[in-house]
Amino acid sequence: MFGSLEMADAQLIEILIAAMVAGVVLFRLYTILGRRTGHEPQPRDERAASPAASALRAPPADRPAEPQARSLFDIQLADPSFETGHFLSGAKTAYELILKAFASGDRASLKPLLSDEVYKVFDADITARAGTPPPETLAGLTDARIVEATLAGQTAEITVSFRAQFAHGAPSASDYVQRDVTDVWTFARQIGSSSPTWTLVATSGALP
Repeated sequence: MFGSLEMADAQLIEILIAAMVAGVVLFRLYTILGRRTGHEPQPRDERAASPAASALRAPPADRPAEPQARSLFDIQLADPSFETGHFLSGAKTAYELILKAFASGDRASLKPLLSDEVYKVFDADITARAGTPPPETLAGLTDARIVEATLAGQTAEITVSFRAQFAHGAPSASDYVQRDVTDVWTFARQIGSSSPTWTLVATSGALP
């Protein structure tokens, strides 16, 4: 009888020892596998944006976006063909064309580039000059930058500040003078229009 008890006690001790060993092993596995080491691969974002979508990415939501940047982003979303650099290049060209057409009294070239209201102002000034050139003419454009943009419904408006030099008199004349001028012009276009032309709808700064 005592032999049977001793055998049972020995088996119980073996079971307890085996359980303790298993517990130690499991604890070691947990400390190794259940802890982040900082070298785990990052989960892949299956919704990664395409290059085209990245180009249209909005400013981060945790930082307030400048109204100008937000409006330009909205214009680009509404009209995927819009590109800021291309617009600014076209605005520079339009600035020079409009001022040269105004100086020469070329109404035919001015009309498609101006809104009705702005055209009336230019036309009245050309008429008042009675065929004589303006006292100052554009000598060169030195800078242009976008200062404001809005999208109201389908109407996009972008305001550009131009810095230019205007000349008074002929370069060989003794009274020849150049001066720096800042003009702020606003261009507008209907999104979805078949015409790619941005029309001049407002100016600030006196005509030369």
